[in-house]
Amino acid sequence: MLQRMIGVATFKVSTYEEIEADKSATSQAIIVVILVAIATGIGGAGAAGWLGLVVGVIGAIISWILWAWITFFIGTTLFKTAETKADWGELARAIGFAQTPGLLRILGIVGVISGFVFLIASVWQLATMVVGVRQALDYKSTWRAVGVVVVGFIPLAVLMVVITTLLPGAGE
Repeated sequence: MLQRMIGVATFKVSTYEEIEADKSATSQAIIVVILVAIATGIGGAGAAGWLGLVVGVIGAIISWILWAWITFFIGTTLFKTAETKADWGELARAIGFAQTPGLLRILGIVGVISGFVFLIASVWQLATMVVGVRQALDYKSTWRAVGVVVVGFIPLAVLMVVITTLLPGAGE
């Protein structure tokens, strides 16, 4: 799993292909999502405490699942090419592992560099996500994958706002 995380973080196409093809890597992708959520919670100075960390992990898993479904739908319909063939699991694995650079967010505990670390990790995650989408959907064009990621982010953001607004205690 660690080798796969390193391969994804260094944009190694063969690693993305390996993850895409290995159905048993879905559980590893979930572990990556959880580890990144924990690193993000800790790096955010743990302001929300343990409950916040647990809620953050659950939220990360839910958003990963939604993001994979939305990306799958958009990538296999609106942005489909003749070569596009994928299932939800392929995208879920690629997107899960693409979160690997988010582990850097743990460095946010060093307050002075917190914002910088979060920015670098987020941009890096976005780039690994684009490569993951490109490989999982068998695109030849990186720009097509960028389009899927950008267009897919809009409904994800709306859904996450709706979900968090409906949660008890939201906005307090």
